[in-house]
Amino acid sequence: MKWQGRQGSSNVEDARGSGGGFSGGGSPMVIGGGGMGCLGVIAMIIFMLMGGNPGDLGGVLGGDPSQQEQTQDNGATSGGSGSQDNPFETGNVKKEAEQVDTKTEQSLDERGQFASVVLKDTEDVWHELFKKYDRTYTEPKLVLYTDGVRSGCGNASAQMGPFYCPTDQKVYIDLSFMDELDKKFNAPGDFAMAYVIAHEVGHHVQNELGILPKFHQLRNQLSETEYNKYSVAVELQADYLAGVYAKHAQEMGYTDEDDLEEAIKAAHAVGDDTIQEKAIGRANPDTFTHGSSADRMKWFKKGYEAGDLSEGDTFKALGLEF
Repeated sequence: MKWQGRQGSSNVEDARGSGGGFSGGGSPMVIGGGGMGCLGVIAMIIFMLMGGNPGDLGGVLGGDPSQQEQTQDNGATSGGSGSQDNPFETGNVKKEAEQVDTKTEQSLDERGQFASVVLKDTEDVWHELFKKYDRTYTEPKLVLYTDGVRSGCGNASAQMGPFYCPTDQKVYIDLSFMDELDKKFNAPGDFAMAYVIAHEVGHHVQNELGILPKFHQLRNQLSETEYNKYSVAVELQADYLAGVYAKHAQEMGYTDEDDLEEAIKAAHAVGDDTIQEKAIGRANPDTFTHGSSADRMKWFKKGYEAGDLSEGDTFKALGLEF
């Protein structure tokens, strides 16, 4: 991906090394509490790989479901005024981390700038598309952190990986996740990470369109199995929206076919069936919350081919009333 020397977003908050972590008690989110076991490990890996909303994790791992629902509903319906920053301002990553190791910091800074450029690209894409639908796009913030962070949806560990919090309209990323994609999930390349960022921004787009609030209202109305089906639809739609972004990035001359393959490979790597089969040797579709590898690749490609919102109704495609 061609990103060096290009304009970054002004909506990046760098909390790396700034003491934004948390202690184990008192959080509405329980991470690893009570021993996780195989299913807990699977759940953690799935959330680690493109979690969407950290409020979901506590229920999966044994947290207080009522507390999680309150966190989610408040976040999904809060809306907010969004950023007041000039979207055309040249952005600089607001760095707070202390200089500890020069080589390491240089690498982290480069990743931060990369994330900033990708975020700026998503801003350009969604401003343009929202304008075509006579809507105004509110830009999300991107928070870079290490180890742990306190978000509007509760505390989160870096083990969760990237996530979007609708309460504060921010995407949270520990950039060491790039190493996870490369080494543990065999999905290397900068555009693999761009896909991850675009997927999380896709959740913000869903929030802007009122999809996330409607989805979260279903939690107490459906069985876990049925709710999981809607969760899959939400995640596949975010993959679709990441594909829309990728199409525009290609049209702007920033990517090539190799970059597209990096994103598709990453989409395959984070499929529920692939993760579950690696963890316990088999997959259980009733427990899928993000979609199979085949479906994740399919919907990313579909978004790439469409280049707009016209073909992105994953709920209808899965036979779900929404």
